[in-house]
Amino acid sequence: VQLQASGGGAVQTGGSLRLSCAVSGPFRAYTMAWFRQAPGKDREFVAAIRASGGTTHYADSVKGRFTIFRDGAKRTVDLQMNSLKPEDTSVYYCAAGSVISSTLRQDSRYGYWGQGTQVTVSS
Repeated sequence: VQLQASGGGAVQTGGSLRLSCAVSGPFRAYTMAWFRQAPGKDREFVAAIRASGGTTHYADSVKGRFTIFRDGAKRTVDLQMNSLKPEDTSVYYCAAGSVISSTLRQDSRYGYWGQGTQVTVSS
């Protein structure tokens, strides 16, 4: 599986961005997730969508503002980010893995990673 992330950029507080993770390989075989990492901080879970059933999970900090979904036509897993805040500024990574629900917030459980894409939110 190969993952290619895109869509980052710079926006002002309250703005929106849509990140896209193109998937080469089995498209629905894995749980897909987005993580982010700010300078000097650990990588943190943002959102995930399960392989089976499409159940979604979100970090509390983004719940209600971010939406993760699969686009079957484009073979991408997208992250729609609305009402962005300066604290959302990070490098965002997409990931794929055979992950059970109890561990999907742990980055170590994912075996495939895309390159990062920078999101910068200014106040």
